[in-house]
Amino acid sequence: MTLSSRTILLPVFAVLVIGSAAVLALGQETGAPKANGRTQGQGTPRREDNKRPPDRTQYSYDFSQPKFYINHILIEHNAAGEGKITFERLGEGGPITEPVELSIAALSRVLGLWADLNFLDSSENYQAEKQFPHLGTMRLHMENGDRKRTAEFNWTNDKKAGALANEYRRLADQAIFVFDMTLARENQPLNTPKLMEQLDSLVAHGGLSDEYQLLPLLRDLTTDEHVPLITRNHAARLLKRIEK
Repeated sequence: MTLSSRTILLPVFAVLVIGSAAVLALGQETGAPKANGRTQGQGTPRREDNKRPPDRTQYSYDFSQPKFYINHILIEHNAAGEGKITFERLGEGGPITEPVELSIAALSRVLGLWADLNFLDSSENYQAEKQFPHLGTMRLHMENGDRKRTAEFNWTNDKKAGALANEYRRLADQAIFVFDMTLARENQPLNTPKLMEQLDSLVAHGGLSDEYQLLPLLRDLTTDEHVPLITRNHAARLLKRIEK
């Protein structure tokens, strides 16, 4: 082949190469889906699509016995364990309302028991055949949107319903202790030793919703010079017992 022939063929070859590359690129744009397997119109779901709607279920426990010193207790909370407690004492005026928050451990137990009871879908009567009205009346209430149900009993042989009522009773005792201790520290420091004795008994008998929630309060009491030394020492002993 002569030099002049090579000169003619080289531009033709270049045109062919460029044309082939263009056809190949066009085929990649309009051909089969990419290797990741997504078809046209599909993609990564938006973050909003992965969000679950908030649980708006409301729960409450109501206890009443007009002759008891603490004659009425109402605990209301949401699915996150946030709510309030309202209680009344015999001969001490109107109701007292305080915020309340279940610890993660306590909330897990409480919600687990509600679920075990299948409360909204159940028609179970938790009242035992034998009546004990002198012990007070308990009401468990749950609602979710238009669905709601209340169960009332003064004594039950249902272990799950009884366990749920006990959880709320412990929560009430803990919340009322915190309220009483806060009030005593501000106005009647000499009442704090007796309150510490009550707390000691609750700790010893498993009568608290979550004793670890009281650790900040106990640490604060150990250095509070407004309360008697006996209170500070008792708080220090309880602190060590709980932390173990």
